[in-house]
Amino acid sequence: MTDTPEDTPPDNETIREVKRAKARKEAAEEKSGLGWKAAAGIGIGSAALAAALIYANKARKKDED
Repeated sequence: MTDTPEDTPPDNETIREVKRAKARKEAAEEKSGLGWKAAAGIGIGSAALAAALIYANKARKKDED
């Protein structure tokens, strides 16, 4: 006995949500995301930007005195 499209009932909300969750999981597994090198580069760049802003603000405060 095989299930044909006529024999199977239409999808209900639960079945649709399970299918969506499965599709999201599969898509997340396929997606490579950021590598650790890119994440480290972003972190270093952010730290350099913060240091430059702090340095610029110190220089500005010295000029005002």
